[in-house]
Amino acid sequence: MTPRWTVAEALDRIDRLDPRLCAFIEVWHARAPARVRTVEGQLPLAGLPFAVKGPTGIRSYAARRLIAAGAVPVGSTAVPGPGTYWQTWGRGAHGRTVNPYRADRTPGGSSAGSAVAVAAGLVPLATGSDGAGSVRIPAAWCGVFGLKTTRGLLPSPDRTGLATAGVLTRRAADARGYLRCVLDEYEEVGGAGVPVPATYSPDLGFARTDPGVEAVVRAAVGRLVAGGVVRLDQATAARVELLDPREAWLAVRGGAGAGAGFDARGARNARETRETRETRETRETREENDRRLDAYFARTPLLLTPVTPNRPHGHEGPGVDVYSTELTWAFNLSGHPAASLPAGFTPDGCPVGLQLVAARGKDVWLLEIARAAERALPVVRP
Repeated sequence: MTPRWTVAEALDRIDRLDPRLCAFIEVWHARAPARVRTVEGQLPLAGLPFAVKGPTGIRSYAARRLIAAGAVPVGSTAVPGPGTYWQTWGRGAHGRTVNPYRADRTPGGSSAGSAVAVAAGLVPLATGSDGAGSVRIPAAWCGVFGLKTTRGLLPSPDRTGLATAGVLTRRAADARGYLRCVLDEYEEVGGAGVPVPATYSPDLGFARTDPGVEAVVRAAVGRLVAGGVVRLDQATAARVELLDPREAWLAVRGGAGAGAGFDARGARNARETRETRETRETRETREENDRRLDAYFARTPLLLTPVTPNRPHGHEGPGVDVYSTELTWAFNLSGHPAASLPAGFTPDGCPVGLQLVAARGKDVWLLEIARAAERALPVVRP
């Protein structure tokens, strides 16, 4: 397969399928083929078509590194539109981005279009960013692989540092080329060293996990144990208990303690006192969760959870007090690398993701474990 034909095939599939999926904001019909003609054939990703997240994705650090390695961007993918405060669906050039398995459900977000483009085979790879689960959630709900890198490993697109660069691919193995190109130092991991000691937590001690979702993930974990990929560590607690990070995440995202001013009644002092107290409480939550996670990873290298506590919801929103991020945003605060691997489908046809979390800086190792896990989890797709 020549590089030119590969990009041409991607553009053709986008033209045929995207009017229904609405995964792309822009498609670069002229720019992409022109770039193919200038790519040097010896580059590691020469001619590989890929998509970038959102209107500014082409300027991201990861996109620049992929282009330098010979990959060819073919378009920018949909992200949430105005008014979607819960950030779980996208709006493409043709309308609302839909889940490729169930058009009445959201694909997740905010890397919505990137996940749909990969799931539908429009591109083999798409960039994403993950500030609360924005790579892992759409990967889970679209049945593809998604990786959130360790915080600080790559430049953050977010002023708070919560968001880290990520990638979405059809298979875990396809993400190796991404890491090789974006990391300044990529050290091969000689074998995954399976079975890996691990602990499975359905809720991290606080989440309200849908029994249907939990059943799919628990069955997937069972197949990993049976396949010799993981060994559930009985020496550790059966449950990983964290404090609910919701308020801590919101405080960091909003710059807790900053910008205090007069409220409608001019009660500046009362507001400052409340914000100071919230800052202290949320800081203590973050520090306690960091302590618990550091203690956990000091003895056990892998943590397994569902990616989301719920299945993909409708386009009108998740409902009152439903947080699809309950099982993901703790690791944005802590900075640990985390991946979403397809685990199977609920009886009503909704994809479910298995989350794999490793110690900080173990991104390459985590990817190799995901590859081993993927081989033991053949997913039958509807």
